[in-house]
Amino acid sequence: MFTKAKWTREPADFSITEDRIEITTAPHTDLWQRTYYHFRNDNAPALQIETEDKFFSFIVKTDFTESRHRFDQCGIVMYLDSDNWLKGSVEYENEAFQHLGSVVTNHGYSDWATTAIPADVKVMWYRFSRREDDYCIECSQDGENFSQMRVCHMWEGAGKIRFGIYACSPEDSSFKAVFTDMKLTECAWKAHDGQQPDE
Repeated sequence: MFTKAKWTREPADFSITEDRIEITTAPHTDLWQRTYYHFRNDNAPALQIETEDKFFSFIVKTDFTESRHRFDQCGIVMYLDSDNWLKGSVEYENEAFQHLGSVVTNHGYSDWATTAIPADVKVMWYRFSRREDDYCIECSQDGENFSQMRVCHMWEGAGKIRFGIYACSPEDSSFKAVFTDMKLTECAWKAHDGQQPDE
């Protein structure tokens, strides 16, 4: 499905086959904009598909068995430009725990929502869903039962977008990230059934 995908910052070391993508991260690569830390990082590689489809879901399995340095990460991404993007990943922290989380960046400011998970988790599935200019990120450890991580609005995400996968190592480290079981489906994030919209 990634035959028409394009790199944003092609990595030096990667391989792509019909059902598997491997990215070996370069040291000091990351995505972050301003908030709290005040620095800006915008050099992580992303392999993305372009679409105008307003309703869909993208599923991918990530294997980060080799990650063992602080902030090593890989996952899903929607990178529009340096000031507008989102990502979902597991970031290694130490031998005890790591962060399962998501970052949403609108107009140059990032936020970070996380929860701690055990450090021995080395596989995670993600489901990225679009409903017009609203988005949902979900995760799963078995590829069947997904849990919501984040619902968000992207201010620049109403038209043509790019989405896919990324991997990076913000500190002085490198690891091999493996992506498999990628598929596009009808939007699994159903329309809200509850309180009606305001008039």
